[in-house]
Amino acid sequence: MNNCIIEMKEIKKYFYGVKALDGVDFKVRTGEVHALIGENGAGKSTLVKILTGVYQPTAGTIILNDKPVQFPSPQISQKAGISAIHQEATMFPDLSVMENIFMGHHIRNKSNGLLSWREMKDKTQILLDKLELDIRPDTKVNNLSVAQRHMVEIAKALSLDAKVVIMDEPTSALTLKEVEYLYKIIRKLKSEGKAIIFISHKFEEVFEIADYFTVLRDGKYIGEGTIADITVDKIVQMVIGRSLEQMYPKLEAEQGNIILKVENLTKIGVFKNISFDLHKGEILGFFGLVGAGRSEVMQTIFGIDTKTSGEVFIDGEKVYIANPSDAMNLGLAYLPEDRQIQGAILAMNIRENITLPIIDRTSRHIFLDRNKEFEITDEYGKYIEIKASGWEQLVEDLSGGNQQKVVLAKWIATKPRILIMDEPTKGIDVATKATVHNFISELAKKGIAIILISSELPEILGMSNNVIVMHEGVITAKFTREEANSKKIIRAAIGSISK
Repeated sequence: MNNCIIEMKEIKKYFYGVKALDGVDFKVRTGEVHALIGENGAGKSTLVKILTGVYQPTAGTIILNDKPVQFPSPQISQKAGISAIHQEATMFPDLSVMENIFMGHHIRNKSNGLLSWREMKDKTQILLDKLELDIRPDTKVNNLSVAQRHMVEIAKALSLDAKVVIMDEPTSALTLKEVEYLYKIIRKLKSEGKAIIFISHKFEEVFEIADYFTVLRDGKYIGEGTIADITVDKIVQMVIGRSLEQMYPKLEAEQGNIILKVENLTKIGVFKNISFDLHKGEILGFFGLVGAGRSEVMQTIFGIDTKTSGEVFIDGEKVYIANPSDAMNLGLAYLPEDRQIQGAILAMNIRENITLPIIDRTSRHIFLDRNKEFEITDEYGKYIEIKASGWEQLVEDLSGGNQQKVVLAKWIATKPRILIMDEPTKGIDVATKATVHNFISELAKKGIAIILISSELPEILGMSNNVIVMHEGVITAKFTREEANSKKIIRAAIGSISK
């Protein structure tokens, strides 16, 4: 068994009397990929923030290399060899790769104390070569892909001589090829004796890359073990406290007339000749690999982007949608993929976010009716089970799953007839996914027509009445629920068949 590099014993953390962590044990060994598993709100982020010096524990002990330690600040934690790569990149896009890597720990000339740009550039190149990255040290970060930015974050961790590297949802925005490359880097770090703490809601990733796991639930330690000795079903039961009878509770809904018809919709250079029908009460799944054009099609239908040609019909009548306001007036709502940038205003509270699109219903002349806002927020917040201290809580302080629920509630409050959902369960835990899936099914049963864009094949297969597959801007296949299976959909997604 590898040596234990970090051990956290009986860690407790209280916020205003609320127990965020209640006696959690967690240990990581050198040369090990350790999966930290739990639904949103389980305490993972709090534990990581204690380990990285952002928070101080209310009680408990941290042991590093067999010696009790304290991390009063992130700088002290970094000096101890602990580095975190967060889900949302925390980089300076207008600065170079080199400047980002050495931000906060610049190398200075020993003789005069000035910054040693040459040495930093040389060391940056060594780090980039080690990670087999075809990037120049002076490249601006805003010119890098999401995957490349993650690799630069890893390079920064190596520049700090990190012994423990924390990766929080590192694959959330990566293609399959980029994920495989990340796995290669993780295995390389592991072979060099680094300890990797891997946080992911995707169990297939955990079973692919992790050696060991620890499960948290409601701020408590539930259990740990080796990945080789556990099954997905058993981990799911540990995570949510009950067996998951149905991950995809697709309720049978009676499909009505065609409510949305799209004919030969084209945006030159992005997608072409997109045609499909959407019925009342239908969940129409859109599947495709990164770059297939699914989101771009829906953004055009919703009026965010402009079309080159093609027609859109609602209830049999041709409509002209020049902007999202036109779309909303016609009964459309669009849940975007990126909840933190496009979906919610993080610095505003839950009430303000949910009522923003319907401000005309919550205002009297130039004055807002706060009572009406609270009434609407209370109705939809409780309906979708948003977990918060109150409706005045800032959205940025919520877990990822609850942020997504706020965005859902916001658009459901508009009372749409057609709901477009782009990756509605991206980056959220298994229990919240089940809640969202049940919510989607209930909406369809009420007659709302739903377009579900998802990169998770089980979600598409489990939730959709019909499936449309795209590849490089064109529709390559259409399947009924009965016809659809993994093999057919993947073949269509890589462009090997057309229909």
